[in-house]
Amino acid sequence: MIACEETGEALAVDPLDWSLCHELARARGWTIRQILNTHEHGDHVGGNEPLQAATGARVLAHVGAAGRIPGMTQALAGGDVIRVGRSVELHCLDTPGHTRAHLCLLAQGQGSLEAPALICGDTLFGAGAGNCHNGGDPSLLYATFVEVLARLPDSTRVFPGHDYLARNLAFTLDREPQNTAAASTLATLGERQGDAAPVTTLGEEKRINTFFRLTQPQVIAGLRAAFPELPENPDARTVFLKLRELRNRW
Repeated sequence: MIACEETGEALAVDPLDWSLCHELARARGWTIRQILNTHEHGDHVGGNEPLQAATGARVLAHVGAAGRIPGMTQALAGGDVIRVGRSVELHCLDTPGHTRAHLCLLAQGQGSLEAPALICGDTLFGAGAGNCHNGGDPSLLYATFVEVLARLPDSTRVFPGHDYLARNLAFTLDREPQNTAAASTLATLGERQGDAAPVTTLGEEKRINTFFRLTQPQVIAGLRAAFPELPENPDARTVFLKLRELRNRW
């Protein structure tokens, strides 16, 4: 849920649990005017219709997903800006890979926002990358990582669609056992309180997420052990694709 502090207007992102979103908005005095879907999978769009019926909100999604998004009323593309009330601007990033029509949202640091925030759906997870099983393409996901995500400020906070951080950190450490940053982050997960998911930054992701660490010698050596056909110095794209393949069955 993203709300304007001045007007109380709100936007719900991928509101599968639509009643929880609706109840939260009422408790905070917000009015849900917009629903944004990062992509078309059922666990992200399943709450659209009942929330739309309860609030009259418009449904925004990637133009390429038109016809697969329940209740969609506005098509978006990379470069578009979504405004929530008077104080919030969300910049649309075209981030294909998990699906061919996937959007991430970037909120720049402004007003009370302490640092940029990336709402990234199933493209980037804490210490991981989205799978490409249901309509995706790992080559497109690689391009999204290196051409879009890696170029954002290191201070950008990461808000993914699911919390797989512990499992993804274990994968990073399996690929790179000497990664002390990943080991330290994994050790602290037991200290978190309640149901709040940990929030990483892109700077942290570059240290703990193997999908950003494509030139690390230990990562490459481990991949060559798993895929003996790899050359001694594979290019970054090949490393990414093989990591995604390995993670699919890990």
